[in-house]
Amino acid sequence: NILSNQFIQTFSFVMAFVKIAGLAILAIGGLWVTGWSFESVSVEPANTGAAGFLGAVALGILGYKGFTTITNSGGELKDAKKNVGRAIILSISICVLLYVFVALAVGSNLSIEEIVIAKDYSLAEASRPAFGQYGVWFTVGFAIIATVSGVIASVFAVSRMLAMLTSMQLVPHRHFNLPGDLQRHTLIYTVVIAMLLTIFFDLSRIASIGAVFYIVMDICIHWGVFKHLREEVEAKIWVLITAIVLDVVVLSAFLWVKAQSDIFVVWISLIGLGLVFVAEKWFLKIHEYDEENP
Repeated sequence: NILSNQFIQTFSFVMAFVKIAGLAILAIGGLWVTGWSFESVSVEPANTGAAGFLGAVALGILGYKGFTTITNSGGELKDAKKNVGRAIILSISICVLLYVFVALAVGSNLSIEEIVIAKDYSLAEASRPAFGQYGVWFTVGFAIIATVSGVIASVFAVSRMLAMLTSMQLVPHRHFNLPGDLQRHTLIYTVVIAMLLTIFFDLSRIASIGAVFYIVMDICIHWGVFKHLREEVEAKIWVLITAIVLDVVVLSAFLWVKAQSDIFVVWISLIGLGLVFVAEKWFLKIHEYDEENP
């Protein structure tokens, strides 16, 4: 991320093809072993309900959070008004296709108990009959590549957004005698926060907390557009209201499920959201906008 925007763009572009190819190979291998049978080897659990399904949808929404990078980069795209929409539709279509194939490959080869045991290696286990032990090593290598490239792209997007909010004087900032420009500072802060999360929480809890924060942020953004910008950006009211209602339903179900299985995640999420809200409200109240030094 310290190098250049051009490097990040090229790196992310190449890694996107690598990740698409890796997922496709594993998913197709798993389905090929089953003779392209799309039937699940497990019977549907008796305790499966609407709340559990909607809770899973909440985590699924987090899987699509990367598409905000496209909209955040709108200012750097040619003919952004047309190409942002095209890029989002094309990207979501590819990911939906891949995710469905992965889900079918895993569900057709492994029972629910085996999926829970395999956890992060469930796709490798599903493709084991086709690739053997090499499937596991392939998955490990692919996971490392996907994680590294995903972290680099996410850190880049978040640090740029934080730098923009800082320059707009919407969030507090201190240099702490750090070298470099504002974006370099926000990059360091982003990495430090990510490291702290990794130290104190496991992957599943980070994903759960991230889902809560992301959906709440989504609700706030839709409400802000509805209340202040709907005429300026010609937003359709029914789209905004529908998005808010769906977000509230999914978030409520997710919190309900988590409250029964891991109440710690719920409390951490609520405390974190509360601290962010109070700190931001306090900052905007006491901060005097400086036009000469934005």
